[in-house]
Amino acid sequence: MFPVGAYQDTRVVVTGAGGGIGAALAHRFAAEGATVVVNDLDPARAASVAGEIGARAIAVPGDASTVVEEAREALGGTVDIYCANAGLASGGDAFADEAVWDAAWQTNVMAHVRAARLLLPDWLERGSGRFVSTVSAAGLLTMIGAAPYSVTKHGALAFAEWLSLTYRHRGIQVHAICPQGVRTDMLTAAGSAGELVLAPTAIEPETVADALFDGMEKGRFLILPHPEVADFYAARATAPDRWLTGMNQIQQKWEGA
Repeated sequence: MFPVGAYQDTRVVVTGAGGGIGAALAHRFAAEGATVVVNDLDPARAASVAGEIGARAIAVPGDASTVVEEAREALGGTVDIYCANAGLASGGDAFADEAVWDAAWQTNVMAHVRAARLLLPDWLERGSGRFVSTVSAAGLLTMIGAAPYSVTKHGALAFAEWLSLTYRHRGIQVHAICPQGVRTDMLTAAGSAGELVLAPTAIEPETVADALFDGMEKGRFLILPHPEVADFYAARATAPDRWLTGMNQIQQKWEGA
């Protein structure tokens, strides 16, 4: 099993690392001694973050759905930790265009599935590997005004859970990061819904990275940078009608804003 806390000379891939949470994760892994592939769809952003990190970073731009092989080659043939962080914060309701739903599905779920398909054979053969999925609290709860995002983040969580329950006895460790508001471009893009629900308790991306490293050290699947999310998640499970009523009240407040 991959030794917890031993990141010196490990090989890490972080997708969507051109800013926000991804950049914070890339910086933190490199500071802990890892060599990090900085992936982003925007080549300039990937190169910028890799340049900030220095010798321990390699920029590999491109689509997160297809980056695994090129990233593995850049790391000398092996990936120890894969951070499926790239995400698409698609707003909209049930009437959102089919293309919006499909883009969210491809980025927020299928990119994780495709990465796992390529990573698992090697990890299972050597009995170690770590898959980190940036899910968001929307995957545990939901988010007003963002049906495609909420639904696909639920899918990302479900896939991470499946990976963990299926392979943990074979040395594969899985973590699902589920923050609420984080001060990134994605929060800005959430507009008035984000201002109402997420902004009041928003945290810095570096706080998310701290929570991940604490969770990895303790072997936790769920990484909750906002600890109160655990109570919300429990309320959703044990009193769903009461929870839905409360969320509907927030929806009405947003509609009336």
